[in-house]
Amino acid sequence: MKIVVVGLGYVGLSNAVLLAQYNNVIGVDISQERVDAVNARKSPIIDSELSKYLAEKDLNLSASTDLEASVIGANYVIVSTPTNYDETTNFFDTSSVEAVINQVIGSEPNACIVVKSTIPVGFSDHVRNRFDTDAVIFSPEFLRESRALYDNLYPSRIIVGEKSERAEIFASLLAQGALKPDIDILFTGAREAEAIKLFSNTYLAMRVAFFNELDSYALSGDMDSGDIIKGVSFDPRIGDYYNNPSFGYGGYCLPKDTKQLLANYGSIPQNIIRAIVDANTTRKDFLAEAIIKQLPKTVGVYRLAMKAGSDNFRQSSIQGIMKRIKAKGI
Repeated sequence: MKIVVVGLGYVGLSNAVLLAQYNNVIGVDISQERVDAVNARKSPIIDSELSKYLAEKDLNLSASTDLEASVIGANYVIVSTPTNYDETTNFFDTSSVEAVINQVIGSEPNACIVVKSTIPVGFSDHVRNRFDTDAVIFSPEFLRESRALYDNLYPSRIIVGEKSERAEIFASLLAQGALKPDIDILFTGAREAEAIKLFSNTYLAMRVAFFNELDSYALSGDMDSGDIIKGVSFDPRIGDYYNNPSFGYGGYCLPKDTKQLLANYGSIPQNIIRAIVDANTTRKDFLAEAIIKQLPKTVGVYRLAMKAGSDNFRQSSIQGIMKRIKAKGI
């Protein structure tokens, strides 16, 4: 197969490397620096498995900034460009994804376009109607920053938002490159696949918010939150995982995905989804106020990264704490 991957961030590069083990893969990015790094077999992002595979594995992988030339003859084109949340429109900004789809349709109309970027529910139907094409399908990505390739080599599941032969072929390509045996594979409708991504991340954000509010309660009552969490987590229905109190959920996915899911609800009644979004602001307010009450003249911040092992502080929650403290003149 000839596969083109557009966007060489965590999602795109990990998919490109995974698929380049058995296919001819071209990675496309607007950054010449990233393209040069991939062609030099160096990872432009911090990820141990990506660095190892690029340096040591026999990959049929090249990179380019020329999308139009790269997609000629492609069987599949994976789109993994950023979809930042637009606070003005209260929806994801999908303009980069739509621009790529439009260009691919014009250059290689026979290619199957697989969107890996996170998108609103209904996006696939929207672009199919807008561009009068059936070439677009959606396949959600479930990975962690700094462990992106690992999470593709050992995927929790593979989901493709179409019940078709081309969807089955694409899923088999992902499974072929993975190391995990017996991967759960699910084929759904387009909107169901889009919803799976948003609800999965919102549930994870809910866990973060829950244990943060537990910690706020413990701090206010001079209790050991670690002991409370340990006792709660012994219940196998709750589990001892994803339960570490923090400054709030941050990073590229959870803040924007929870807001997008809330926006998708529209007039549909809900309470929990709104609470998950609001809880993150409440947590930052609580921690910032706890610091401000101590009347410090200067506050030092050790590490901006959103989590251990990451080189990325985009949307890290500590920045929200910093802004609140600085607003008080500290």
